Amino acid sequence: MEFKGILKKIINNAKSDIKLIAIPESSDLRVLKAVEIVTNENIAKIVLIGNKEEILKKCNDNNISIKDDNVIFRDPLKDEKKEDYVNTLYELRKEKGMTKEKANELILDNVYFATMLVNSSEVDGMVSGAIHSTSDTLRPALQIVKAREGVNTVSSFFLVESPDKTLGYDGSFIFSDCGLIEFPTKEQMVDIAIASTESFKMLIGNTPKVAFLSYSTKGSAKNEAIDKVVNAIEILKTRDVDFEFDGELQLDAALIPEVAKLKAPKSSVAGYANVLIFPNLEAGNIGYKIAQRFGRATAFGPITQGLKKPINDLSRGCSVEDIIGAIAITCVQAQNNK
Repeated sequence: MEFKGILKKIINNAKSDIKLIAIPESSDLRVLKAVEIVTNENIAKIVLIGNKEEILKKCNDNNISIKDDNVIFRDPLKDEKKEDYVNTLYELRKEKGMTKEKANELILDNVYFATMLVNSSEVDGMVSGAIHSTSDTLRPALQIVKAREGVNTVSSFFLVESPDKTLGYDGSFIFSDCGLIEFPTKEQMVDIAIASTESFKMLIGNTPKVAFLSYSTKGSAKNEAIDKVVNAIEILKTRDVDFEFDGELQLDAALIPEVAKLKAPKSSVAGYANVLIFPNLEAGNIGYKIAQRFGRATAFGPITQGLKKPINDLSRGCSVEDIIGAIAITCVQAQNNK
């Protein structure tokens, strides 16, 4: 399979230090095809969660070649460490009402089982979401793996690559938060911006320019929602950060230099933004889908940022390439995990 653009760069980075990634959705043909390609291309090593015989039969029936020496199979029903995971899950969550019986039940869920592998450092990360909702994928991650030390807000982003290379950094952007925090506070918006610049530098490898988006540019409208964006900017000014940022900016002012000259002539970010911070989840989710479907952009995610170890979500409408991209990004996150 031929990879292009930012995905090619990320895959090459993933190959430089091979990581072991858990995949709980072994019943999905898109996932199995992605695993075939990822292992054949030596992008990552994979742990498939489920019954080995059933998985291999499904592969054989659909002309997918997954070799035993490329993939590790772990079956929650038969796994020799099952009781250890049950006990760990119970201890982690007993103050939240977890019982041994409930832990026994949850550990048979492929997503919870894979999350326990991440938590125990038996794998370097996990990718799910092809057949699970975002909440079903990320709830176990937030309950079990939890946030990195010093991180107040776990958030998500999409890595977006536009065919118009005059936009962003050679067409590449971070859109955040488009998948996790529904109504971020001003403090959370600051956390999201800081985390997103780290993700930008890690995956795209250039200088981030952060635009806090709104339907107003520099006071052209007044509203509580706009006030939140303005207040987030004021908070960020008090932080010791190493990136440029500005807001509130409309999308055209953030991306197009000619518009920026008219609407925000004093801004060093306007017209050249490559990290877009959306005011809420609704705007972010709609925004990335418009870029993807109308603008023919490629979008990988939602990718989680701020967890102790990388666990990432997929859109249920994902393609095989989307899954490969998410696995490669998870590998790069694991390489940079501190």
